[in-house]
Formats: sequence, structure tokens, C-alpha cells
Amino acid sequence: MPALAVAPEEAWTKSSYSGAEGNACIEAANLATGVGVRDSKVKQGPALVFPRSTWHSFVTSVCDEGFEAVRRA
Repeated sequence: MPALAVAPEEAWTKSSYSGAEGNACIEAANLATGVGVRDSKVKQGPALVFPRSTWHSFVTSVCDEGFEAVRRA
């Protein structure tokens, strides 16, 4: 689904951990039905929408370094 059909431009937020070059980032939008996610380089491109519980599990795993073993493989 097009990102701007998911949420208006002002609803999208880039992570504060994003580097100054900004070439490897996602943006998220808090929606009534979940969380929208888009590529920060393609603002009018596609977006995915995840249920809050799924997004929460993903973010928690990343914060807990749950993907560390995958990165080393």
C-alpha cells in the first residue's frame, strides 16, 4: 500500500538513532490499527502495516540483541 495512503507525511517519524547520512533508515507511523513502516529514502513508496503486538515483539528483540546471532552467521 502506498505510504501516504497509510498515513499523512507528518505522521511518519525517523528513529533518533538514524545517522546523519540517512541512507539506511525506516520511518514508522503510529496508526489506529497498528504501526506503519516505510523506507525513509522512498517516502511515497510502499509501506507495511504491522499489528502493535508484532511490532512490539520485533522492537523488543532488536533492543535485547535477539538478532545478534543472525548477524554473526
